[in-house]
Amino acid sequence: MPYKTFGFSDDQIMIRDNILGLLGRVLPADEMLSLDKTSSFPEQAFQAMAADGWLGLPIAEEYGGAGASNMDMAVFIEAMGYYHYGIRSAFMTTSIYGASHLQYHASEAQRQAMLPALIKGQLKMCIAYSEPDSGSDAAGIRTRAVREGPGPDDDYVINGQKIYITNAHVSDWMVVSAKTDPDAGHKGISLFLVDSKTPGLSIHAMDPLGSRTSLPNEVFFDDVRVPAANRLGEEGGAWPMLMRGLNQERLLLAATSAGHSMRILELAKDFATNRKAFGQTITAYQAVSHKLADMHMLTETARLATFHAARMLDQGEDAVLETTTAKVVATENNFKVADLGMQIMGGAGYMAGEMQRLFREARLGPIGGGTSEILRNVIGKRMGL
Repeated sequence: MPYKTFGFSDDQIMIRDNILGLLGRVLPADEMLSLDKTSSFPEQAFQAMAADGWLGLPIAEEYGGAGASNMDMAVFIEAMGYYHYGIRSAFMTTSIYGASHLQYHASEAQRQAMLPALIKGQLKMCIAYSEPDSGSDAAGIRTRAVREGPGPDDDYVINGQKIYITNAHVSDWMVVSAKTDPDAGHKGISLFLVDSKTPGLSIHAMDPLGSRTSLPNEVFFDDVRVPAANRLGEEGGAWPMLMRGLNQERLLLAATSAGHSMRILELAKDFATNRKAFGQTITAYQAVSHKLADMHMLTETARLATFHAARMLDQGEDAVLETTTAKVVATENNFKVADLGMQIMGGAGYMAGEMQRLFREARLGPIGGGTSEILRNVIGKRMGL
């Protein structure tokens, strides 16, 4: 796909071209449609990515990964967002969300045991934070973890419920937030590495509007016993761990939406340049050509904000304002682009097919990973308001 590379390095262009080439071979259009209809995880594509080493792209070299930069990852995720939203979600839940906790918060023994298996596609992960009464309010969770005994070989017993947990139904391990001190606010939250097959843990897939190949789930904990050795970090130390990954998450969600917008624009433009009405292609009418121009501007704005934030992160600058702005701009622009694309294609877009799927997927962006409303609060505070 021809598009501006914003000064990508040769290696970054190679990353983009190689992942698109791989996905083009293992995840053709008819397979994407079939997976969406059956709400099936893209296992074949996921394993093909593992075989080519892509699952280790953001993981440190000492554990078998590539140690990619933020800009590398933004280029990679944009390409995946362009190609297929679901395979991007499959990658991020394991190689970004799960792997980052292993890299930075697990014991060395856990890293050595789990990260190489994760890179090989032998182990999938997810994060379980959100609850029915606490989505953006991460400190408001009610799930409890009570320690039985003071010894290092003792267990925590977890009880509670999580909701909207992406890919929990296919994960082998999950990172779970729970209150270890219910009276200490955010200082009373701890993180646990939980085997998904532990007795008392049950997972129920949900029925979302979009992203149907990486399903959200309800997860229930009924006296789930977790070894104390599987606590990540110190008891009550979860909050800084949760905050640590926010910049990268917002950046990569922005990159996803930028790539997604590119595909919608491409699809709508191809349709419009071939569709004739009243003896000429519909791009001859300003009502259509101006929509396409708006879609282009919205898409390029999303990309500019994303890559600006990525470069700031790589330079070690405080980029909270930039990553937050990029996430809001890119995800909201993505849905505007999807709406315009649907309008251009009319009935052809509304029926089952790629445009309908892209439209449904785009609606998640301003909600997941921090709603636009919450992130506007963050931006306001950073502005000193």
